[in-house]
Amino acid sequence: MRRVSLVRLSAEIGRSVAALGRLFTEGEVVRPTVRPSGVIYFTLRDRSAQLSVVCPASRARRCRVVHGERVGVTGTLCWSVDRGQLSLSAEEVVPVGAGAIAAALAECRRRLESDGLIGRPTRALPVLPAAIGVICGAEAAVRADIASVVAARYAGYPVVWREVPVSGPGAAECLVGALESLGALGEVEVIILARGGGDAAALLAFSDEELCRAIAASPVPVVSAIGHHGDRPLCDEVADLRCGTPSLAAMAVVPDRAALEAGLAAMLAAASAVVTGRLQGAERDLEQMDMDAALQAGLGLASRRLELAAGALARFDPAGRVAEAARALGGLDWRGPLVRRVAAAGTELEGRRRTLDALDPAGVLDRGYAVVRRLDGTVLRDPSQVTAGELVDITLARGGLRAEVQR
Repeated sequence: MRRVSLVRLSAEIGRSVAALGRLFTEGEVVRPTVRPSGVIYFTLRDRSAQLSVVCPASRARRCRVVHGERVGVTGTLCWSVDRGQLSLSAEEVVPVGAGAIAAALAECRRRLESDGLIGRPTRALPVLPAAIGVICGAEAAVRADIASVVAARYAGYPVVWREVPVSGPGAAECLVGALESLGALGEVEVIILARGGGDAAALLAFSDEELCRAIAASPVPVVSAIGHHGDRPLCDEVADLRCGTPSLAAMAVVPDRAALEAGLAAMLAAASAVVTGRLQGAERDLEQMDMDAALQAGLGLASRRLELAAGALARFDPAGRVAEAARALGGLDWRGPLVRRVAAAGTELEGRRRTLDALDPAGVLDRGYAVVRRLDGTVLRDPSQVTAGELVDITLARGGLRAEVQR
């Protein structure tokens, strides 16, 4: 018998569980609980076994959990060392069985309708797209069908392929990723989403809510060609065009080279016919034109214009206009405003002269005042600014003196 510590035993259990990797199992949902954080807990039960399942908040949109409903769970086993519990961390929870799938589709359709994605205005397909994007499975049939239509309608037309899983766990995420990657390519102007036929469970990925929202948000039109004529996943209801088969979708998107060339030839022929008709009409007009009559008509028009000009000159009286202008100038008093402006300017000048005289320092000195400065030029305003024996300059109205300060 092997003896191991509890810590080591828990670690070995954890390693053994991790070695199982990603797995898929089915069972019945029992007592689902949604925490405020968005994490979903429930028990997955079968006839003789049960297992705790945890759906992280980041994966909750891909986990449909309804009590009593049979589901398929994709995820990995996790062993909690501190609590000694084994649980299944779910990446995806999908309904199993026709009734459960129908209920899930109806619920998803209601959400899409309430957001206006079903019945929205569709976008027109480009007549001559720079490149066509195609999302399909790795099976040869769908790609071969589309490739054969391309070869028949316009051999060598640029097509960008994305092969991804189209059913089973993780298929919806792969489809969303392929759609977004093609939409990000500037040259792809339309995308075909194609798959062969299958039952409701096999086509469930094409009714995924995130895929439907990605189709509606795609920057370019999306054509849905899923299954056969009777298959109607939800992506058909949000796509810009629904086609019954991948071949029909390719025929709707790939331009017909022969038809394009025929249309161009018809347009060139129509343009040539129009130009030829106009040239012939111009030639007939020239042939029917009487050059002498046209010349005479032109000369007559010129003569009438000359007569009108002569009449206008005859009515023009230069001498009268000059006399009228002289009379108008004679009536103007042009000297009066000038005299008034000169007088006003003289008055203003005299006022400014008196103001300057009043402010002139020499005038103040002339009234008996003097300005006393130190030898450095500082004007004295207080006896404390000088000392006994210091020489000062005295400025008078006429001339100046130098004196010695005595106390």
